[in-house]
Amino acid sequence: MKVAVVMGGYSDESVISLRSGQLILNNLDTTKYQIFEVHVLVDGWYAVVNGEKFAIDKSDFSFEKEGEKISFDVAVNTIHGTPGEDGHMQAYWELIGLPYTGCNFYQSALTFNKRDTLSVLAKFNVPKANSIYLTKGETVSKEYIAKELGLPFFVKPNQSGSSLGVSKVSDLSQFEKALEFAFAEDTDILIESFLQGTEISVGVFKYKGETKVLGITEIVSQTDFFDYEAKYLGKSEEITPARLTDEVKTRVEETAKKVYEALGMSGFSRTDFIIMNGIPHFIEMNTNPGLSPQSIFPQQANYAQLNFGEMLDGEIEQALQRKLIWKK
Repeated sequence: MKVAVVMGGYSDESVISLRSGQLILNNLDTTKYQIFEVHVLVDGWYAVVNGEKFAIDKSDFSFEKEGEKISFDVAVNTIHGTPGEDGHMQAYWELIGLPYTGCNFYQSALTFNKRDTLSVLAKFNVPKANSIYLTKGETVSKEYIAKELGLPFFVKPNQSGSSLGVSKVSDLSQFEKALEFAFAEDTDILIESFLQGTEISVGVFKYKGETKVLGITEIVSQTDFFDYEAKYLGKSEEITPARLTDEVKTRVEETAKKVYEALGMSGFSRTDFIIMNGIPHFIEMNTNPGLSPQSIFPQQANYAQLNFGEMLDGEIEQALQRKLIWKK
């Protein structure tokens, strides 16, 4: 079986994705699969074989090497950000009939859009921060924002990951700079009330047909919040398992599963919550969680004593099963 491990992306998260892809390459079983490293980047799509680049034919996601056409049986998707976490690649793969891991194009697009995700979860009574949505060009009074949400509050791009473009506004003098920072990432932004509590990140995935909580990690950031530096430059302490009472742990697991199933998810995911007064409040879901050595999801798999190669086998099997459904 020819497996394309697809990594990269068109955003600043591509660097993290390339690291994630390496972990997958290192854990796939070479006795079961013929494995290919595939980069999807702004400067082009190509397979990397022994350090040499071969252009991907976008008509069918194949490439030629020494006169031989190489087509894939399945794509393992580890692109962070657009176009692999917002539904674009998934829709394309579905159109050409190539099975892929993770959630489908609709769930990818939905969960990448913070506002739309919050709107869906509101119908399931999932606790969350209060928020105001703003499109570039609209004017809003910072005094109104402070009155509605209180201080401090967060300003974040509606569609972005790895905390890129996110600011915590503790004083209204910081508001304009925060807007500029967020609008540099997206034309739509979300302004959210501050939740005072314990930040956690919860890995959830489908395992042998059952929605399973992989683990709960407590995040203690050395920065003002869990930003890019805290996530990827070692400026945080990540404690697995999180220091929670049994009652709160159960509540977190139930809520994380509820969110996963309410959004119609499949594949690996990592959902962030703030626990306030014993209640987990939803922050966001990542449908292609980081899999670099610094990332939380692999730490949780290791703690749960699950074989990551076998987890990837399960993802590939689910992808192939989905192709059978397409044929029906």
